[in-house]
Amino acid sequence: MALQDPDSMEELVYFTNRELEEGGKITCWVRRRECPKCGKGLMGKPRNEKTGDIKVRARTYVCPDCGFTMDKKQYEETLTAEIRYTCPHCGAQGETTAPYKRKKIKGVETLRIKCEQCGGAIDITKKMA
Repeated sequence: MALQDPDSMEELVYFTNRELEEGGKITCWVRRRECPKCGKGLMGKPRNEKTGDIKVRARTYVCPDCGFTMDKKQYEETLTAEIRYTCPHCGAQGETTAPYKRKKIKGVETLRIKCEQCGGAIDITKKMA
């Protein structure tokens, strides 16, 4: 399938590169999508008008070209996660894509994928503070 690595963090909504406790490795990224209204700009979180900084905890995504606004949950459900992994169960390396939809597993927001070789579950948990 040959996933293409992102060129910069500016084109991403989410990125993680970590070693799993069970012994595997995982790199996951989610690319920003074009505006559904104008199709030109990449949707992103709104910026502070005075400083130009991104509002980290914003609940909306905004198109920088046309100003179209979309709810965070609604926008993130349309995204696709691209994942490169080494399975902690069988040691196989693989690449896959999955909908960027987190589910609560054991009370923690988790993106779960299956290993293409052994079918074992690989969890990408949301980092806790």
